[in-house]
Amino acid sequence: MTQFYQMEFERPVRELDARIADAERTPAGAPALGGVEGVSGEPIDVESLRVERERVLADLYAKLTPWDAVRVARHPGRPQSRDYIDHIARDFCELHGDRHFGDDPAIITGFGRIGNHKCLIVGHQKGRDTQEKLRCHFGCAHPEGYRKAMAKMKLAEKFGLPIVTLVDTPGAYPGIGAEQRGQAEAIAVNLRDMSRLKTPILSIVIGEGGSGGALGIAVADRVAMMQFAWYSVISPEGCAAILWKQANERTNAEAARALRLTASDNLELGVIESIIPEPVGAAHRNPSGAAAAMQAWITDSLDELAGTDPDELIEARYQRFRKLGAFGIEQPPEPAPQPDADAQRADGGPQAATDAE
Repeated sequence: MTQFYQMEFERPVRELDARIADAERTPAGAPALGGVEGVSGEPIDVESLRVERERVLADLYAKLTPWDAVRVARHPGRPQSRDYIDHIARDFCELHGDRHFGDDPAIITGFGRIGNHKCLIVGHQKGRDTQEKLRCHFGCAHPEGYRKAMAKMKLAEKFGLPIVTLVDTPGAYPGIGAEQRGQAEAIAVNLRDMSRLKTPILSIVIGEGGSGGALGIAVADRVAMMQFAWYSVISPEGCAAILWKQANERTNAEAARALRLTASDNLELGVIESIIPEPVGAAHRNPSGAAAAMQAWITDSLDELAGTDPDELIEARYQRFRKLGAFGIEQPPEPAPQPDADAQRADGGPQAATDAE
């Protein structure tokens, strides 16, 4: 499936992959296939090609444009919430239903162990094959998904367990049924109630973090992003359609740059606290390596927050979000006071000379 999802900036890597494949197919002592040979005509060492591939891959991913980062975050092979849960959570027990309407497979909830911590895990799920993608609405949750998440979060609060959320959605589902069942209200209630939960909350943007659909499970004490994820008020395509009335490669790239949606931009703006590094070539090339880095951040953060007074936790969480977007206006300097006209006459200044004339 992933072979059809090709990113233009990876062309040098694909060329090296083809050369390595040709070299590996060449029997020992046989002429090189596909031109995979050095200047002298001898076959090139496969190991040197692999080293070169790793170097090129690291160099390309070190200087991604914002639009390229968005495409990496959408890679079909990128780990999703269930993949990370399988890697980092032990004894995971999934919970279903919102006790109002039904279950939404676009949001996963359940209790499990991460390191030494028992916690509630909540995450968006986009789906792998066509059937699962349709069932999960490509990661776009309905109101019942957000209500399910909130009900399970309150259960975690009741038992004094921390909450870990994994964000990966282009946005909340915009369909008629979702609106009829109170999509905006469900997200707004989550924003309000998550800010009041008396238990530590961690949130990680693992892929796409689109608008209120992402924020609906991301009001947390600590927010992190995977290195090649994006987090913004709107997708680049949506922004381009509004500003330039059309979404194409040029306008999408310009919008992605203007939105400052990359992990490094969000860290600089204070929207997140940490960037979780991904293996060379991004998480879709090494899901277990990405999961190990995520688990380390989660356990370190939960160790740091453990034992914090609940009231202090809530106040710090409030202040964290209250200061987002804060700015100051520099006041112009006060004008220098002008000398009094009578004083100028008494001193024989310019005004006195004018009167004499």
